[in-house]
Amino acid sequence: MTPQSRLNWSPPPSPPLAPATGTWCGIAPIAPAHAPALQAAWDSDGFTYLPYGPLDDACAVAAWGAGFLPTGVQMFSVLTNGRPVGVLSYLRINPPVGTIEIGHIHFGRDLVRTPAATEAVYLLAARAFDQGYRRLEWKCDAANAASCRAAVRLGFRPEGIHRQAAVVKDRNRDTAWFSILDSEWPAVRDATQRWLMPENFDASGRQKAALSQMTAALIAS
Repeated sequence: MTPQSRLNWSPPPSPPLAPATGTWCGIAPIAPAHAPALQAAWDSDGFTYLPYGPLDDACAVAAWGAGFLPTGVQMFSVLTNGRPVGVLSYLRINPPVGTIEIGHIHFGRDLVRTPAATEAVYLLAARAFDQGYRRLEWKCDAANAASCRAAVRLGFRPEGIHRQAAVVKDRNRDTAWFSILDSEWPAVRDATQRWLMPENFDASGRQKAALSQMTAALIAS
């Protein structure tokens, strides 16, 4: 058996906890000032697959956000028209092996199924690969069909189910794993950029070409 070839690669730095702006939205490090808008944007049923919540008032949201600061999680608010309408995060940041996860996604009702929701994930994905990460992960409760569909639509490839991986709110959680590798990212990036172009949407905001069709072709190939 021959040894594997050595990688022409160096461990990346931790990604910056810094704002970024796209065409449809921006992201910014979560701050206590975002709490009232986030609490107003979230529906209580949006906490079904999260290990915490519901969070009943702005003070609870602010305390929840502050609780992530010493844990190594990078939590961002998603901003549309300057207003926080959701959150997402980097998790399991592991520079020595070049892996990083996007998770803790909780979008408000006005953000779901919008170009801004797609772009928020894209901004974090692009930053991770620009930093030199080799593998971007997405994990969710296998019972969360919407999150599993979203992962594939965004270009993440299914990797299987970790059975009985956790207990969340007194329920068993089987965890579905998805990933994008650095070798796959350029094609996913280009498809996402094409989909996000304003000319891909009509005057009513309806998409002309579906991102799911673009990424399905990539995954199939």
